[in-house]
Amino acid sequence: MLLWAGLLLILAGGACLPIDRQAAHFLYDTIRAPFHHFLDGITHAAKAAHWLAVAAASYAAGWAGTVFAPANPAFPRIMQFSLAFLAALAIGSLVLHSLKFLLGRRRPRDDLEMELYGFVPLSFDLRHNSFPSGHALTIFCVAVIASAALPQWAPLWFLIASLLAATRALLTAHFLSDVLIGAGIGLVAAREALVLFFPALSQNWF
Repeated sequence: MLLWAGLLLILAGGACLPIDRQAAHFLYDTIRAPFHHFLDGITHAAKAAHWLAVAAASYAAGWAGTVFAPANPAFPRIMQFSLAFLAALAIGSLVLHSLKFLLGRRRPRDDLEMELYGFVPLSFDLRHNSFPSGHALTIFCVAVIASAALPQWAPLWFLIASLLAATRALLTAHFLSDVLIGAGIGLVAAREALVLFFPALSQNWF
């Protein structure tokens, strides 16, 4: 299920490429300061650095638990979920950063402020890093791993991931296609990491 959902998000992102510019201009003109401030306050909850720190802390806590309570099966499981997230993020980031460097898409702000729009393939310019969205990829990796750990809350995890990913487009930090394709890559990467490397953690519906 997650594989098909990820592929559909990637296809939807591709379909949005022709309207990306118009959508960014519309959002830039429509989003008012108070809402923009709110979005800016929550958007970095999807930042990879934060979740890497959470994964590292969770792994350390799990390891400490195995030392002091070796009979408790929860602690090795916590370590496994931490490693699964790191694997998912590594796989997704490899794809994402390869696309960023190879395709070199300008950020919406370049268009909004300087009327510079489009892809600059093989420019290897770190400023041309809009496509795809790393925040969207990260938070969808988080949603998949959280759904494996607490599957009864899966709808909530994916709702939160969708809302946080959407903030990137609403803030015109990314184009709509950047967000959708980043989210799709995150779904596929996390699903494959679980199924291939941590099958005991994966859910049947993944």
